[in-house]
Amino acid sequence: MKCPFCNADDTSVIDSRVSEEGDRIRRRRRCLTCDKRFTTYETVELRLPQVVKQDGNRAEFDRKKLLTSFMRALHKRPVPTEEVDAAMDRIVQKLLGLGEREIPSRKIGEMVMEELYKLDKVAYIRFASVYRSFQGADDFHNAIKELQRPQKKKEAKKS
Repeated sequence: MKCPFCNADDTSVIDSRVSEEGDRIRRRRRCLTCDKRFTTYETVELRLPQVVKQDGNRAEFDRKKLLTSFMRALHKRPVPTEEVDAAMDRIVQKLLGLGEREIPSRKIGEMVMEELYKLDKVAYIRFASVYRSFQGADDFHNAIKELQRPQKKKEAKKS
């Protein structure tokens, strides 16, 4: 750490303390060249990947856009806010866990579809209709068939 007074590279840590919240470390330092003291703070910086859009443009990941996607699909559906927040948190955790610097917007769309599938089937169909650019009733029919397949397997296991 450079000294803010003389720009010397040689400083030493005199004291370190974790904040009450536990989310940062306060370090008291001393410059070995000019002998002045100063304080630094160390915090965690989590960086979400850049979103690569279909046209190749890049944008910062925006949690508000993610929420908008969920809210449009879930409009007037009986899904508690806590469950939506938890689904969004799972997506953010997956993105952080990937450790990638960039992620295609399609991949995020797939993650949203997975979460909507668990939350509400109607919302899943709504999102899929836009995400997959449904052109007609057959597309909706096929998506509904997809939803019904796993249910038949589950019912067969119960018997």
